[in-house]
Formats: sequence, structure tokens, C-alpha cells
Amino acid sequence: MSMHPAGPIAATVYRGNSLENTHRAHVAVVDATGRLLYAFGDPSRVTLARSAAKPAQALAVLETGALERFGFDEADLALMCGSHSSEPRHIERARQMLAKAQASEADLRCGGHPPLSEAVYVGWIKRDFKPGAVCSNCSGKHAGMLAGARSIGAALSGYEQPDPPLQVRVKHTVAHVCDLPDEGVQWATDGCNLPTPAFPLDRLARLFVKLAAAQDELASQPALAPATSRTAALARIYRAMTAYPELVAGEGRFCTVLMNAFEGALVGKVGADGSYAIGVRASEQTAAHTTEKGALGIAVKVEDGNVSVLYAVMAELLSLLEIGSAAQRAKLDAFRAPTMLNTMGVATSRLALSVTLAAPQ
Repeated sequence: MSMHPAGPIAATVYRGNSLENTHRAHVAVVDATGRLLYAFGDPSRVTLARSAAKPAQALAVLETGALERFGFDEADLALMCGSHSSEPRHIERARQMLAKAQASEADLRCGGHPPLSEAVYVGWIKRDFKPGAVCSNCSGKHAGMLAGARSIGAALSGYEQPDPPLQVRVKHTVAHVCDLPDEGVQWATDGCNLPTPAFPLDRLARLFVKLAAAQDELASQPALAPATSRTAALARIYRAMTAYPELVAGEGRFCTVLMNAFEGALVGKVGADGSYAIGVRASEQTAAHTTEKGALGIAVKVEDGNVSVLYAVMAELLSLLEIGSAAQRAKLDAFRAPTMLNTMGVATSRLALSVTLAAPQ
């Protein structure tokens, strides 16, 4: 893997008048053809997409026919793409998915962990609740993988390993949808125990622009068959995620707030340790940035993995690109300028954003 510089400073935290932390980041913005429109830092920075790759992994499962075979609906597909908060609705849906796929929690190869929601965690502590695998924020993805394995006649045991038939399909699908050869994607092991891809940041933006562009294509010709079955599958993933944003993340989480605010005009997904991607459907705002007059894809990597900074940068980029209305963007203000309080509720710090966008040289 080639080495990249740390990147320019995208955000700075001040405590009083003193500089406390700086946060470096990389940004890639692409049009519907995958052409790089704007960058900040290194748009080719090889990036572990982590959970931001879940839509591509779900695409591979969808293309096995598993959703139809086991009666998965759009809400199930949204959970497959999600990093949920382990709320009761998330855990119950994951259990229902397992039952539909004729699998059990014991088949899951992800572990339990503290939830991503503080409110859920407080409830667990009060009940002395010990989370199992179905409580993992990735349990929807794993339930989908089990259904995919069963759909192609593969063994459930070992589905999480790098080389069983399902993961070979996943790897090929991820590479293809990112317009890369199979060997152009590097693979590691994610926190949930499944393989996770690494590829240039602008390819993550390409994945998400394809989601948005697919939905645009189907919406523009609803009475006609899509150009490819993959276009239909990508559009189905877009619709599932935007129709059920509460299953992609959870109460008060950035992904959920973002997609609710923009009412189907964009899709977004976080990846652990500071990666994020958004696909924006074609509009007057996107047309101002490209002669293609189509969708936009935006991908970000924050070098130190700070998620609060990541969300602030994403909200700032939507403002810089003037995506949506001012009222819609204002719904992200709490993320764009997070309140930093001490234990007595006193404001102690502030976040200053310095991310910009420039056309590639």
C-alpha cells in the first residue's frame, strides 16, 4: 500500500483561546460518471471503508436472490446496510431476519458489544443486560450474509471467512461496483469479523453516486425496465436506506438525522474510524457542479478517526456544495457545530472548520 501524507487540517478544536487539537482529512467529490470534481487532501487515499461499504456488500447478497427466497422486505434490506444502535426494534428485526433465513443467533459470527446509543446502554446497565451477537450493530449485515450463503447452497459455517463462495462473490461485487479489478481492492478483517475492503477514497464516492444515479434512472422511466438488473438492485438499496433511515442508524444518530432531513434526496452511511459517504440525487444544486447534470458522490476520511469531526465535516461539505435547502442543512447544525461541555454543563471548547473544496489540478 502506498503511503500518503497526513492531509490538510479540516478542523481545529480550541479550548478557550488555546489550540487543543487539529484534525486532518481527505475529501473526494465525483459526478455520475465517476469523474473527480472537487478534492481536499488526497482523493486517492487508500481507505478502509468499513461500514460505509455495507451497501456494496448488501448488493452482493441481494444479487443471490436471497431477499425474494426468504421474504426479506425493504426494512430488512435497510438493516443489512445499517450500523444500528441496538434499539429493541433493531434487535427484533435481526431476529426476524434470522428466522426467515432458517438460521439462529448461534450461527452469527459477530460478537455482542456496548451499543452505539448511550440511551440504550443506560437501559442495558439498569437491567444488567449482556448483549449477544444479535445485538451487534452489524447483525443485519450478518443475517443477510447467512441468507445469501443459504441462497447459493453454501454452508453457513465459516461464512465470515475470506474465501467461502459467498465472500468470493462479495469481493467481486465490491470491486466491480467501484470500477476496480478484483485485485484493486485490499481486504482486512472488520470489527464485526467480516472482511472489509480498502480502496481509493474516490471509489467510495463512486459507489454512492451509483446508488443515487440508479434511483434517478428508475424514477425517470418508471414504466420501463432498467438498463440492467444491477441498476434496479442499486436503486432498491437506495430506496430501502432512505425509506428506513432509523434502521440504518438509530435515534439521534447522524445517518438517520441526515436522511430524514433531506427526505429521500440523498443517502449516507458512516464507516468506523472516520469514513463517510453520501450519494446525492440529481437536482438544480448538483447541476451547478457538473455538466453531466446528474448525481454527486461525496466521500470523506478523517485521519484520526474522530467521528464528531467527521460529521461536522460532512455537514460543512453539504453547505459548501449548497445541497438541499438552507432549512434542510440547518437540521444538521448540532453536528456541524457540536456543543462541547464539561461535567458542569459549561461550554469549554469550540470546533472551527477549515475544510474547502477545489477542482483537481
